[in-house]
Amino acid sequence: PFVISMPPPNVTGGLHLGHAMTASIEDLMIRYHRMRGEPTLWVPGSDHAGIATQNVVERELAKEGKTRHELGREAFIARVWEWKEKYGGIITQQHRRLGVSCDWERERFTLDEGLSRAVREAFVRLYNKGLIYRGTYLVNWCPRCTTAISDLEVIHREEVTKLWYIRYPLQGEPERYITVATTRPETMLGDTAVAVNPEDGRYRDLIGREVVLPLLGRVIPIIADDAVDPRFGTGAVKVTPAHDPVDYEMGKRHGLSAIDVMTDEGLMNDNAGPFAGQSQLDARRNVVIALEEQGLLEKIEDYRHAVGHCQRCDTIAEPRISTQWFLRIKPLAEPALEAVRDGRIRIIPERYEKVYANWLENIRDWCISRQLWWGHRIPVFYCDACGWMGASESDVDACPGCSGPVRQDEDVLDTWFSSQLWPFATFGWPEADPRIEYFYPTSVLSTARDILFL
Repeated sequence: PFVISMPPPNVTGGLHLGHAMTASIEDLMIRYHRMRGEPTLWVPGSDHAGIATQNVVERELAKEGKTRHELGREAFIARVWEWKEKYGGIITQQHRRLGVSCDWERERFTLDEGLSRAVREAFVRLYNKGLIYRGTYLVNWCPRCTTAISDLEVIHREEVTKLWYIRYPLQGEPERYITVATTRPETMLGDTAVAVNPEDGRYRDLIGREVVLPLLGRVIPIIADDAVDPRFGTGAVKVTPAHDPVDYEMGKRHGLSAIDVMTDEGLMNDNAGPFAGQSQLDARRNVVIALEEQGLLEKIEDYRHAVGHCQRCDTIAEPRISTQWFLRIKPLAEPALEAVRDGRIRIIPERYEKVYANWLENIRDWCISRQLWWGHRIPVFYCDACGWMGASESDVDACPGCSGPVRQDEDVLDTWFSSQLWPFATFGWPEADPRIEYFYPTSVLSTARDILFL
């Protein structure tokens, strides 16, 4: 059979021109194969879209002067379901008016009962194989959405900002200093080292010495690392492992501590000393003023560089240390690469094979947890009494170890975790369903990410 599982549109609102184009192209393919006398199936549906839909509903609440926290989790989720019923219906109606020849009896939604069962089953299987783990690492954090976001949800745009040159006095020799250049002076409050390139002759005699962190007085080392570009700024950089991906890796190599100086909402926390409670931009301004007053601000230059923004709300995304759930991607990426290389899967146009290969060859473990309310709740349960933790396809009412009460993880899964199951979950997986044997695998996919779970 010729089979397409429609890329499910997000229930964030009505369809747009892009949806109409995709639907038209897929309808053309379906009708062509149907006219050739082949058995065809086009599965329609819609996506709960996690963070995107939650943002839309939160904006609607803001118009009423309310927040989701004032409503509470249960009432907020009920409100989102109302939104879904409205716009999910509009999406179906729009597709029908376009004349697309889907099998409407098979229409699915990524949060319906069958899909939810598939998500929990997939999570537990991956967890039991050791591919899903919980850890504290550097992630992309949106202070407006107050959640971790994936690399693909961070949109980088070139912006003209400033480059501040700051003097760090040498320990024991306050009249001497090493000057570092930074685009984010407020994060210096979390510095745990200054770094130079080991081949940079200007600083060879300072490697191993210590400096006094301006404004806070903390003593930190001068280290040498190949990641430092001697051509950037002065060739010496501040190292803030809790707020920069390059610094985070450098910190791991040198055993540096990671000091988070921000709250979930993007305010400065107690680690920021006298700047605690200030917004990030206020802290930046006040840190610069304080440095200038102490004679430690050498100069300021205009500087153009790429700044990451949250795809959903356009707030500047913050690299930040956080405890999250992760999926080990390499074991899934290798067979996905091989399937294209040996011709089992064709990418059209072929030039995108290089893009696909580059993406999977350089892919990092995927942060799959989100600090949201709308979505598939992570099926992990905890017992605070004895410390038991476990993943389960069904609800756990009591601890299997001590029979005490348990609580479920508060986070939900990234919406792509459920979307990637779409091509086979729509056919009844994980149940032994004859539809899977007949219709799966599908013939055409619009989204390469699905291949990881095929």
